[in-house]
Amino acid sequence: MASYSIRSSTIRLGIFISTLVVAAILTFQLIWLDKIYRNEQKEFDQSVIIAIKGVYEDIDIASYNSSHLNELIESPEPHLYLARMRSTVNRDSLISYLQNKLEDFEIFTDCYLGIYNAAAANYVYTTVLKSAGTRVKHSLNIPLMPRNYDHIALYFPNRRRYILGKMDYWIISSVILLVVLILFGAGLYYFYRQKFITETQRDFIHNFTHEFKTPVSVISLAADVLQNPTITEKPEKLATYAGIVGYQATYLQSQTEKLLKFAYTESHQLHFTKEKVNINELVKEAVSNLEPLIQERKAMIELKLEEKVPFLMANKDYLTIVIINLLDNAVKYSKQPVIAVVTKNADNKMFLSVIDNGIGIERKQLKNIFKKFFRIHKEDTYASKGFGLGLSFVRKIVAGHGGKIKVDSEPGQGSNFTIELPL
Repeated sequence: MASYSIRSSTIRLGIFISTLVVAAILTFQLIWLDKIYRNEQKEFDQSVIIAIKGVYEDIDIASYNSSHLNELIESPEPHLYLARMRSTVNRDSLISYLQNKLEDFEIFTDCYLGIYNAAAANYVYTTVLKSAGTRVKHSLNIPLMPRNYDHIALYFPNRRRYILGKMDYWIISSVILLVVLILFGAGLYYFYRQKFITETQRDFIHNFTHEFKTPVSVISLAADVLQNPTITEKPEKLATYAGIVGYQATYLQSQTEKLLKFAYTESHQLHFTKEKVNINELVKEAVSNLEPLIQERKAMIELKLEEKVPFLMANKDYLTIVIINLLDNAVKYSKQPVIAVVTKNADNKMFLSVIDNGIGIERKQLKNIFKKFFRIHKEDTYASKGFGLGLSFVRKIVAGHGGKIKVDSEPGQGSNFTIELPL
């Protein structure tokens, strides 16, 4: 078991570290993409401003001084650029120069041009400067930014799409990296699951072999003795060995039934009919069924049953299995068993507690005790025989009744299993 724990913890640690590495890679990739996008935005803004500057240099549309360029051009929002101009300007020349300058600086996206008149407080002329090869139909809609001076407005409706288009290499490579990392993570998780299932099955076969090996060996030895003709001359010995065979056969039968019941409930939903049952009577019946084990372990069972308990709507057989499993564990996991069984009803719910003075359960193992095939282990050995199916079956039955089960435990102090069922 020690090697299994080490392997499992190592794999879990590897998955955890791999997850952190993948998360770090994705975070850095997103930061890098954001940085590239911001740089592309700056480059686009600079290209537009330089293009407008070129228009200023080529045609006389405003008093131009390179040191005062920031005063002539402003960008009130990312898609819009305003440039001061005189009210009298040749529109055809302006359009031609702007078109050429935008293409010279590799701004290949549609631009809406508007000429704003301060006196009219509106655009007196608008048009579209189409980029090469565009097939998009436009509805001219340039945001109006009132100013107390005449200006031209350059509006790029597809600015974001254009910038992202220039980043297609980075975006595609990031998507490929993301897919690769997801596949890597899925493969690692699948590998872990397969390894866990394989080791669980191996562990189960190992438990199964040990669980059945001893009773079979005992029955075989007893059968050899019983086949001896002289055994009839020793009735006491005959009765002893016959009792051994009966006890071991009963044990094998109970374990086989446990396996079959669990296998059935794994492949089917629990379907059962409910009837009125008295929880106190079920507790007494379970204690009676376990009387041979209680006597063998010299266990003390104290029943603290609430006298007036209402009837439960439950399946008697399944609920008996639950109580027997909890009592059986309490006896097996205690060196000198002293067990209290408590029933009470409150808040329209029925509570059943099985409290023992056993070895207890470590906190790190508590979260696993209701998983199938899990068995409590201590100092590299299992604390008791079994398949690790009992508590998993118990939880399924309790859940099928609409209830809950919880456990409080301290190593060396014992455990308290409490079942809560609706009345």
